[in-house]
Amino acid sequence: MREDLDEAVRRMPAAQPRAEGHLSLATKARGPVSAIDRLRAQGAMKALFPRRSPGVEAIVINTSGGLTGGDRLAVEARAGAGSSLCLTTQAAERAYRANGGVARMDTVLTVEAGAEMLWLPQELILYDGARLERRLSADLAADARFLLVEPVILGRAAMGETLRDVTFRDRIEIRREAVPLYSDGLFLRGDVAAQMARPALGCGAGAMAQVVFVSPDAGARLGAVRALLPASGGASMLAPDLLVVRLLAGDGYALRTTLLPILDRLSRDRLPTSWRL
Repeated sequence: MREDLDEAVRRMPAAQPRAEGHLSLATKARGPVSAIDRLRAQGAMKALFPRRSPGVEAIVINTSGGLTGGDRLAVEARAGAGSSLCLTTQAAERAYRANGGVARMDTVLTVEAGAEMLWLPQELILYDGARLERRLSADLAADARFLLVEPVILGRAAMGETLRDVTFRDRIEIRREAVPLYSDGLFLRGDVAAQMARPALGCGAGAMAQVVFVSPDAGARLGAVRALLPASGGASMLAPDLLVVRLLAGDGYALRTTLLPILDRLSRDRLPTSWRL
């Protein structure tokens, strides 16, 4: 009987290995410049650091090549008091078809007193059959500056991709001094192409993005940002120092064409080079 059990175990299909990774990064002020205070990379998450500015720029890399069912990735970043930290990605992230389970991506950001953080990942591309849950939380000091962009491509139009079976949950929560400042949730499930074709939802859009800018001078940027928006975009002040932009576009190229000048203006022309490659 024991031999039969061992044989049955040997005949069972091997479980597909899943990607796991965690990146923890903190910066500190060192005179007029910023420096790395703490860095820990584990599993599939890595980081590169170009040397090109007084602030710290980190390129976050998922070495697994994409996300699929069962993957678990996490990023934890802290801009220490008076420091500047910019985080981006090497290229677009990809959420592939999941044969089982859900991929999860968790991001925790902290911006301390007098500090600045730019969270500027490149596009997330959803493939048909993707199952992904993302959650981002940010805690800001009273005088912290923060710029966030989250672009999403709903299948690559140039490749004829159509999303007929997708589950995508996305949650963003921003607090200032432990008080809720901004909260946003997105839930797409099923035939996303048909849903986005509806005039009240997407009017045929194949890509979308939101930008959140927290800064004392946010209100002064509103007019310039609105001048850069297409008819399918909008910008509003949700608080005296909180500017939010939402965009819909036909495809990833059209989305990026609109995003680049907006991000240049809000980041004071410090958009990472990887965005332009």
